[in-house]
Amino acid sequence: MMIQSQNIQKYYGAELVLIDVSFEIKEGEKVGLIGRNGSGKTTLMKLISGSDTPDQGTLAIRRNARIGALAQIPDYGNGETVYHVLQSAFHNLLEVKEEMQRLEAEMSASDTATNPTMLEALLRQYGHMQEEFERGGGYEIEASIDRVAGGLGIPVEQYHRPFSTLSGGEKTKVGLAVILLQSPDILLLDEPTNHLDMAAIEWLESFLGTYSGTAIITSHDRYFLDAVATKIIEIEDGEAFTYHCNYSKYKEEKETRLLQQFAEYQEQQKKIQKMKEAIKQLIEWGNRSNPPNPGFHRRAASMQKALDRMVKLKRPVLERKRIDLQLQQSDRSGKDALVLTGVGKSIGDRQLYSEITHTLRYGETAALIGGNGSGKSTLLKCVLGMAATDTGEIRLGSRTETGYLAQESAPSDLNLTVLEYFRSEIGMETGEARNQLARFLFYGADVFKKVCNLSGGEWTRLRLTILMYRKPNLLLLDEPTNHLDIDSREALEDALEEFPGTVLAVSHDRYFINKIARQVWALENGQMTVTLGNFEDYRSELERRKSMVVDSPSTPEHDEAKAISSIPSSTAKPQQSKQLAKPTQTSATPNPATIQKMERDIADLEQTLKLIHAAMLEPETAYDADQLSNLQTQQNEIQQELDSLIEKYIAMLEDDDQ
Repeated sequence: MMIQSQNIQKYYGAELVLIDVSFEIKEGEKVGLIGRNGSGKTTLMKLISGSDTPDQGTLAIRRNARIGALAQIPDYGNGETVYHVLQSAFHNLLEVKEEMQRLEAEMSASDTATNPTMLEALLRQYGHMQEEFERGGGYEIEASIDRVAGGLGIPVEQYHRPFSTLSGGEKTKVGLAVILLQSPDILLLDEPTNHLDMAAIEWLESFLGTYSGTAIITSHDRYFLDAVATKIIEIEDGEAFTYHCNYSKYKEEKETRLLQQFAEYQEQQKKIQKMKEAIKQLIEWGNRSNPPNPGFHRRAASMQKALDRMVKLKRPVLERKRIDLQLQQSDRSGKDALVLTGVGKSIGDRQLYSEITHTLRYGETAALIGGNGSGKSTLLKCVLGMAATDTGEIRLGSRTETGYLAQESAPSDLNLTVLEYFRSEIGMETGEARNQLARFLFYGADVFKKVCNLSGGEWTRLRLTILMYRKPNLLLLDEPTNHLDIDSREALEDALEEFPGTVLAVSHDRYFINKIARQVWALENGQMTVTLGNFEDYRSELERRKSMVVDSPSTPEHDEAKAISSIPSSTAKPQQSKQLAKPTQTSATPNPATIQKMERDIADLEQTLKLIHAAMLEPETAYDADQLSNLQTQQNEIQQELDSLIEKYIAMLEDDDQ
């Protein structure tokens, strides 16, 4: 056993946050710690790290266990470079190295040459030091730093920058790297994926999969929890509930457990009601009997004692209140909501992307992915006109109204309250504004919180409230799930699925992308590829491309010989480049997931056409010229979209046959 908690209670100010928390964590387990924002997860992590103590109960941690937590990283001085900070993970080994260097200098001194006894003692001491240095991996320090920093996306060029000049996200990554390099017995990670791109998240998943120590991970990243966690501990209503599985299995087990608890609660309530009725009946019989019969009263009192001793089951909450997000549009846009034509952008000497050409049509939902620094947020700002493109054109469709959710913290200089800020943005009477804010979990005194003091999740919820009332038809979302708890993420996903307009979302939340995306835009190596479907479809397509590269001959001589052998003798030499490109285009087989997605889309469009046709035949519609005209316009647009999709589908099947 690594950690054992029994009946922990902890107050935060006057509020009892942890009421009765009990759990066990064994050596080597990877535990996902989940719960709503404010449920007490961070408080529990502080108790485990030793930075705080419980008010009641016991928390036992294995003796001499080394604990690594991001909150324990010191505030490095202005003179420390990033590389020095990374090296601090090995400070014990570096001290051994300094001692070895001191001994080397001492042994090379002239007086030891004439004193064999002293030299022998120094050599023996040096040998012990060298053995300790080697056993601790001292000769692999640089390689370990490069491996972990590279995996988390910390570039080598950043090594010599002062740590104090880094952004908050960059500092978090460096801090995470230091903890991983320390290789503690207990690893405490609080939202480790928030500032990582997908490549870094997948590297961290792989690292934790082979990590021999115990890891406790507070996270709302459901895909990450599925990949890493072997146990889920949920903090709910001040108690801890343990599930021996990953996140997806936890969802199933929790639902089953809640239904069982509700059935047991109902059964007990029936029993309690029967006992109360029996007690009441016995008392009446005792009072009515002539002469009075004390036996009835004794039996009633005995039954009342049994009822009082009964352990009452709490009524389980089958569905907890979450944000009431309902996204609507004031008016639909034209068929083409967003058109990118040959778009290119550079920052300084670095080219972010070039020749991006794609059209996002009305009603489509796309997820924009890519590594940190690939230009995702910059592209959104170019769409909004907040930044200019270097080449090409970005055009919004007719009647397009944009709604933008930026990736940002609450402004530190904004002293308005939540209520004041909401009213200034929306223009709503105070009573109604408070009612609407309550739908987004801003209750009572919460509406008087200063905006500058809001947490990341609260600030995102407030901006989503404002976005909902502006009713745009093109949503541009930059990491919308960051800082939101799982319940709020699910509410956002449900709202986006019901939203009739167009969505372009930058995200590294793979669970979120799987739920809402119908196409994935991937910025890689300055180019953008578009894959129909969600993240799993994109990953399948990526694996297919990789397998094609592996399977195809890799030597230039072989490729050239193959290309030349396919050219007729009468063909002119300039045609060679054209022949070289042809096998790549015709050999690619369509992704089965993409074909299935197109088939579903075709079926949906055909069903929509049937519904429109039926509506046009209704008697009340036949005499309404405006409504009939609108339906005819919709029918023409959907028919064009269907025809285009069928053409692509047939072309894809023909490529597959070839």
